[in-house]
Amino acid sequence: MAYDNGALDATLAAAAGDNAVLMRELRAAFLESAARQLDLLKRARCDGNWNVAAMRLKGLAASFHADELLSAAEHALNAAPGEPLAIREIEAVLARFNRSVRR
Repeated sequence: MAYDNGALDATLAAAAGDNAVLMRELRAAFLESAARQLDLLKRARCDGNWNVAAMRLKGLAASFHADELLSAAEHALNAAPGEPLAIREIEAVLARFNRSVRR
């Protein structure tokens, strides 16, 4: 399955312009922040911590127009803390994004 990150790329390009270094830095910051929130989701043992991490991930996705990640974060918000399916969905989205970046 090909990953369509057009909206995310457009958002990064709008912020970075023709500056390729800034574009890479913004991508790295996005991925680092998403990975940090995913880690918090994995470690959450109560509704409060789960919801905070999922909301932060949703906000990050919305800010960067990463629609697939936004949808996965919304699914996590509606899931019980530690829900394996929600975590795997977010992991899959981030893995697809990472693969598309490496090309």
